[in-house]
Amino acid sequence: MAIASEYQDEQRFRITPAVAWLLAINIGVFFVQLTIFGERNVFSALGFASAEMPARWWTIATYMFVHAGLAHLAFNMFALWTFGPRVEAEWGTRGFTAFYLWSGLGGALTHLILVRSGVLVGASAAIYGVMLAFAIRWPDEEVLVFGIIPMKTKWFVAWMVAINLVLAMASQRGGMGSGIAAIAHLGGLLFAWVYIKGPGSGGIERFRRRVAAVPDDQDEMPRAVPKPQPRTRDSSASRTDAVVAKSMAAAPKLLPPKVDSRKRRAEELNRVLDKISQSGVQSLSPDERTILERFSRELRGG
Repeated sequence: MAIASEYQDEQRFRITPAVAWLLAINIGVFFVQLTIFGERNVFSALGFASAEMPARWWTIATYMFVHAGLAHLAFNMFALWTFGPRVEAEWGTRGFTAFYLWSGLGGALTHLILVRSGVLVGASAAIYGVMLAFAIRWPDEEVLVFGIIPMKTKWFVAWMVAINLVLAMASQRGGMGSGIAAIAHLGGLLFAWVYIKGPGSGGIERFRRRVAAVPDDQDEMPRAVPKPQPRTRDSSASRTDAVVAKSMAAAPKLLPPKVDSRKRRAEELNRVLDKISQSGVQSLSPDERTILERFSRELRGG
Protein backbone atom coordinates (compact mmCIF):
# COMPACT_ATOMS: atom_id res chain seq x y z
CA MET A 1 0.00 0.00 0.00
CA ALA A 2 1.69 3.19 -1.15
CA ILE A 3 1.32 6.20 1.09
CA ALA A 4 2.73 9.69 0.82
CA SER A 5 2.05 12.91 2.68
CA GLU A 6 2.11 16.55 1.59
CA TYR A 7 5.11 17.36 3.76
CA GLN A 8 7.06 14.33 2.51
CA ASP A 9 9.03 16.26 -0.13
CA GLU A 10 10.16 18.78 2.48
CA GLN A 11 11.30 16.00 4.80
CA ARG A 12 12.90 13.81 2.11
CA PHE A 13 16.46 14.89 2.95
CA ARG A 14 15.88 15.28 6.67
CA ILE A 15 16.06 11.71 7.89
CA THR A 16 16.39 11.88 11.66
CA PRO A 17 18.96 9.78 13.58
CA ALA A 18 16.68 7.11 15.05
CA VAL A 19 14.79 6.64 11.79
CA ALA A 20 18.09 6.34 9.90
CA TRP A 21 19.38 3.66 12.28
CA LEU A 22 16.10 1.73 12.21
CA LEU A 23 16.06 1.77 8.41
CA ALA A 24 19.69 0.61 8.27
CA ILE A 25 19.20 -2.23 10.78
CA ASN A 26 16.03 -3.56 9.17
CA ILE A 27 17.46 -3.45 5.66
CA GLY A 28 20.76 -4.93 6.86
CA VAL A 29 19.06 -7.84 8.59
CA PHE A 30 16.99 -8.52 5.49
CA PHE A 31 20.13 -8.52 3.33
CA VAL A 32 21.83 -10.98 5.69
CA GLN A 33 18.67 -13.07 5.72
CA LEU A 34 18.72 -13.36 1.94
CA THR A 35 22.44 -13.83 1.37
CA ILE A 36 24.25 -15.38 4.32
CA PHE A 37 22.14 -17.17 6.91
CA GLY A 38 18.89 -17.79 5.04
CA GLU A 39 15.35 -16.95 6.03
CA ARG A 40 14.72 -20.08 8.11
CA ASN A 41 17.85 -19.62 10.22
CA VAL A 42 17.17 -15.93 10.83
CA PHE A 43 13.56 -16.63 11.78
CA SER A 44 14.60 -19.30 14.26
CA ALA A 45 17.29 -17.07 15.79
CA LEU A 46 15.49 -13.72 15.91
CA GLY A 47 11.77 -14.39 15.40
CA PHE A 48 9.39 -14.35 18.38
CA ALA A 49 7.88 -17.76 19.18
CA SER A 50 5.48 -17.94 22.12
CA ALA A 51 6.21 -21.62 22.74
CA GLU A 52 9.91 -20.88 23.30
CA MET A 53 9.46 -18.18 25.92
CA PRO A 54 11.07 -17.31 28.28
CA ALA A 55 14.15 -19.24 27.10
CA ARG A 56 14.54 -16.99 24.03
CA TRP A 57 13.62 -13.77 25.80
CA TRP A 58 15.67 -11.56 23.48
CA THR A 59 13.34 -12.31 20.58
CA ILE A 60 10.71 -10.05 22.14
CA ALA A 61 12.82 -7.20 20.70
CA THR A 62 14.71 -8.78 17.81
CA TYR A 63 11.56 -10.01 16.04
CA MET A 64 10.72 -6.47 14.93
CA PHE A 65 13.90 -6.29 12.79
CA VAL A 66 13.10 -9.40 10.73
CA HIS A 67 10.67 -9.40 7.80
CA ALA A 68 8.86 -12.07 5.84
CA GLY A 69 9.61 -10.93 2.32
CA LEU A 70 10.46 -7.80 0.38
CA ALA A 71 6.89 -6.43 0.29
CA HIS A 72 6.63 -6.74 4.07
CA LEU A 73 9.90 -4.86 4.53
CA ALA A 74 9.09 -2.24 1.88
CA PHE A 75 5.74 -1.22 3.40
CA ASN A 76 7.11 -0.97 6.93
CA MET A 77 10.21 0.99 5.97
CA PHE A 78 8.29 3.34 3.69
CA ALA A 79 5.79 4.03 6.47
CA LEU A 80 8.64 4.62 8.93
CA TRP A 81 10.35 6.98 6.45
CA THR A 82 7.06 8.81 5.86
CA PHE A 83 5.76 9.25 9.41
CA GLY A 84 8.80 8.79 11.64
CA PRO A 85 11.09 11.80 10.99
CA ARG A 86 8.53 14.45 11.80
CA VAL A 87 7.57 12.83 15.11
CA GLU A 88 11.21 12.26 16.06
CA ALA A 89 12.23 15.78 15.07
CA GLU A 90 9.78 17.26 17.55
CA TRP A 91 9.75 14.51 20.17
CA GLY A 92 13.49 13.86 20.38
CA THR A 93 15.56 10.84 19.37
CA ARG A 94 15.53 9.17 22.77
CA GLY A 95 11.79 9.60 23.30
CA PHE A 96 10.97 8.44 19.78
CA THR A 97 13.17 5.32 20.13
CA ALA A 98 11.59 4.41 23.46
CA PHE A 99 8.11 4.83 22.00
CA TYR A 100 8.98 2.76 18.92
CA LEU A 101 10.34 -0.13 21.01
CA TRP A 102 7.42 0.12 23.43
CA SER A 103 4.92 -0.26 20.58
CA GLY A 104 6.87 -3.22 19.19
CA LEU A 105 6.91 -4.80 22.65
CA GLY A 106 3.14 -4.39 22.79
CA GLY A 107 2.77 -6.34 19.56
CA ALA A 108 4.81 -9.26 20.93
CA LEU A 109 3.00 -9.37 24.28
CA THR A 110 -0.43 -9.23 22.63
CA HIS A 111 0.61 -12.04 20.29
CA LEU A 112 1.91 -14.02 23.28
CA ILE A 113 -1.36 -13.66 25.22
CA LEU A 114 -3.93 -14.08 22.46
CA VAL A 115 -2.25 -16.21 19.77
CA ARG A 116 0.50 -18.36 21.31
CA SER A 117 1.37 -20.03 18.02
CA GLY A 118 3.61 -19.46 15.03
CA VAL A 119 6.65 -17.23 14.72
CA LEU A 120 6.10 -13.47 14.81
CA VAL A 121 8.37 -11.27 12.66
CA GLY A 122 8.19 -7.71 11.37
CA ALA A 123 8.24 -4.10 12.57
CA SER A 124 4.55 -3.57 11.86
CA ALA A 125 3.46 -3.23 15.51
CA ALA A 126 6.03 -0.49 16.10
CA ILE A 127 5.18 1.18 12.78
CA TYR A 128 1.48 1.23 13.65
CA GLY A 129 2.36 2.97 16.90
CA VAL A 130 4.30 5.64 15.00
CA MET A 131 1.41 6.14 12.59
CA LEU A 132 -0.98 6.57 15.53
CA ALA A 133 1.32 9.15 17.13
CA PHE A 134 1.48 11.05 13.84
CA ALA A 135 -2.30 10.92 13.38
CA ILE A 136 -2.90 12.27 16.89
CA ARG A 137 -0.44 15.10 16.43
CA TRP A 138 -1.38 15.98 12.83
CA PRO A 139 -4.88 14.52 12.32
CA ASP A 140 -5.67 16.60 9.24
CA GLU A 141 -2.37 15.99 7.41
CA GLU A 142 -3.20 14.27 4.13
CA VAL A 143 -1.65 11.05 2.86
CA LEU A 144 -2.04 9.55 -0.58
CA VAL A 145 -3.17 5.94 -0.38
CA PHE A 146 -1.80 3.94 -3.33
CA GLY A 147 -0.24 7.25 -4.37
CA ILE A 148 -3.53 8.64 -5.72
CA ILE A 149 -6.27 8.66 -3.04
CA PRO A 150 -5.99 11.61 -0.61
CA MET A 151 -6.98 10.77 2.95
CA LYS A 152 -6.48 12.53 6.27
CA THR A 153 -4.16 10.67 8.63
CA LYS A 154 -6.85 10.25 11.30
CA TRP A 155 -9.08 8.41 8.80
CA PHE A 156 -6.14 6.48 7.35
CA VAL A 157 -5.22 5.08 10.78
CA ALA A 158 -8.88 4.36 11.56
CA TRP A 159 -9.11 2.47 8.26
CA MET A 160 -6.00 0.44 9.10
CA VAL A 161 -7.45 -0.41 12.52
CA ALA A 162 -10.69 -1.61 10.93
CA ILE A 163 -8.81 -3.80 8.42
CA ASN A 164 -6.75 -5.40 11.18
CA LEU A 165 -9.81 -6.02 13.32
CA VAL A 166 -11.41 -7.91 10.43
CA LEU A 167 -8.20 -9.89 9.82
CA ALA A 168 -7.84 -10.65 13.53
CA MET A 169 -11.35 -12.04 13.75
CA ALA A 170 -10.77 -14.08 10.60
CA SER A 171 -7.50 -15.49 11.95
CA GLN A 172 -9.13 -16.46 15.27
CA ARG A 173 -11.74 -18.43 13.34
CA GLY A 174 -9.08 -20.10 11.21
CA GLY A 175 -10.29 -18.50 8.01
CA MET A 176 -8.59 -16.25 5.52
CA GLY A 177 -6.07 -13.85 6.92
CA SER A 178 -4.67 -16.37 9.41
CA GLY A 179 -1.14 -15.68 8.12
CA ILE A 180 -1.36 -11.98 8.97
CA ALA A 181 -0.16 -10.91 12.42
CA ALA A 182 -3.14 -8.59 12.77
CA ILE A 183 -3.42 -9.14 16.52
CA ALA A 184 0.18 -8.03 16.98
CA HIS A 185 -0.57 -4.92 14.89
CA LEU A 186 -3.51 -4.09 17.15
CA GLY A 187 -1.31 -4.73 20.18
CA GLY A 188 1.18 -2.15 18.92
CA LEU A 189 -1.64 0.36 18.46
CA LEU A 190 -3.02 -0.40 21.93
CA PHE A 191 0.34 0.04 23.65
CA ALA A 192 0.95 3.25 21.72
CA TRP A 193 -2.44 4.56 22.83
CA VAL A 194 -1.71 3.67 26.45
CA TYR A 195 1.67 5.39 26.20
CA ILE A 196 0.03 8.56 24.93
CA LYS A 197 -3.31 8.57 26.78
CA GLY A 198 -2.96 6.17 29.71
CA PRO A 199 -2.74 6.94 33.45
CA GLY A 200 0.52 8.61 34.37
CA SER A 201 1.12 9.81 30.84
CA GLY A 202 -0.71 13.09 31.39
CA GLY A 203 -3.06 12.47 28.49
CA ILE A 204 -3.00 13.99 25.08
CA GLU A 205 -2.00 17.46 26.28
CA ARG A 206 1.26 16.13 27.70
CA PHE A 207 1.87 14.28 24.46
CA ARG A 208 1.28 17.48 22.54
CA ARG A 209 3.82 19.27 24.72
CA ARG A 210 6.30 16.48 24.02
CA VAL A 211 5.95 16.52 20.27
CA ALA A 212 5.08 20.17 19.77
CA ALA A 213 8.40 21.73 20.71
CA VAL A 214 7.98 24.00 17.69
CA PRO A 215 4.83 25.34 16.02
CA ASP A 216 3.39 23.50 13.04
CA ASP A 217 4.22 26.29 10.63
CA GLN A 218 7.95 26.18 11.53
CA ASP A 219 8.97 23.13 9.59
CA GLU A 220 12.30 24.63 8.62
CA MET A 221 15.38 23.52 10.47
CA PRO A 222 17.01 26.06 12.82
CA ARG A 223 19.52 28.26 11.11
CA ALA A 224 22.27 30.51 12.40
CA VAL A 225 21.48 34.23 12.45
CA PRO A 226 24.47 36.54 12.14
CA LYS A 227 24.98 38.78 15.13
CA PRO A 228 24.47 42.43 14.19
CA GLN A 229 27.70 44.38 14.27
CA PRO A 230 27.78 47.74 16.10
CA ARG A 231 27.72 50.68 13.73
CA THR A 232 30.79 52.89 13.69
CA ARG A 233 30.05 56.58 14.03
CA ASP A 234 32.19 59.00 12.12
CA SER A 235 33.75 62.11 13.65
CA SER A 236 31.28 64.52 12.01
CA ALA A 237 28.32 62.64 13.53
CA SER A 238 30.01 62.75 16.93
CA ARG A 239 30.57 66.50 16.62
CA THR A 240 26.94 67.02 15.63
CA ASP A 241 25.77 65.06 18.67
CA ALA A 242 28.03 67.15 20.88
CA VAL A 243 26.59 70.38 19.45
CA VAL A 244 23.03 69.14 19.96
CA ALA A 245 23.77 68.09 23.54
CA LYS A 246 25.45 71.43 24.32
CA SER A 247 22.63 73.44 22.77
CA MET A 248 19.99 71.45 24.58
CA ALA A 249 21.82 71.84 27.90
CA ALA A 250 22.02 75.64 27.45
CA ALA A 251 18.36 76.00 26.41
CA PRO A 252 15.95 77.37 29.04
CA LYS A 253 13.74 74.81 30.77
CA LEU A 254 10.14 75.53 29.75
CA LEU A 255 7.12 73.64 30.89
CA PRO A 256 5.18 72.00 28.06
CA PRO A 257 1.68 73.25 27.47
CA LYS A 258 -1.03 71.51 29.42
CA VAL A 259 -3.01 70.67 26.34
CA ASP A 260 -1.10 69.60 23.24
CA SER A 261 -2.69 67.40 20.63
CA ARG A 262 -0.71 64.47 19.22
CA LYS A 263 -1.07 65.78 15.71
CA ARG A 264 0.20 69.27 16.59
CA ARG A 265 3.19 67.87 18.48
CA ALA A 266 4.08 65.63 15.56
CA GLU A 267 3.91 68.60 13.18
CA GLU A 268 6.17 70.65 15.45
CA LEU A 269 8.72 67.86 15.66
CA ASN A 270 8.71 67.33 11.91
CA ARG A 271 9.23 71.04 11.35
CA VAL A 272 12.22 71.09 13.72
CA LEU A 273 13.76 67.98 12.16
CA ASP A 274 13.31 69.42 8.67
CA LYS A 275 15.08 72.61 9.75
CA ILE A 276 17.98 70.59 11.23
CA SER A 277 18.23 68.61 8.00
CA GLN A 278 18.35 71.75 5.86
CA SER A 279 20.35 74.24 7.97
CA GLY A 280 21.89 72.31 10.85
CA VAL A 281 21.35 72.40 14.61
CA GLN A 282 22.86 75.89 14.89
CA SER A 283 19.87 77.34 13.03
CA LEU A 284 17.35 76.33 15.71
CA SER A 285 15.71 79.02 17.78
CA PRO A 286 15.44 78.65 21.59
CA ASP A 287 11.80 77.55 21.28
CA GLU A 288 12.68 74.95 18.66
CA ARG A 289 15.46 73.61 20.83
CA THR A 290 13.00 73.33 23.69
CA ILE A 291 10.66 71.29 21.48
CA LEU A 292 13.51 68.97 20.51
CA GLU A 293 14.57 68.58 24.14
CA ARG A 294 11.01 67.77 25.23
CA PHE A 295 10.63 64.99 22.65
CA SER A 296 14.05 63.67 23.57
CA ARG A 297 13.01 63.39 27.23
CA GLU A 298 9.80 61.60 26.28
CA LEU A 299 11.68 59.05 24.19
CA ARG A 300 14.03 58.36 27.10
CA GLY A 301 11.06 57.97 29.43
CA GLY A 302 12.10 61.03 31.45
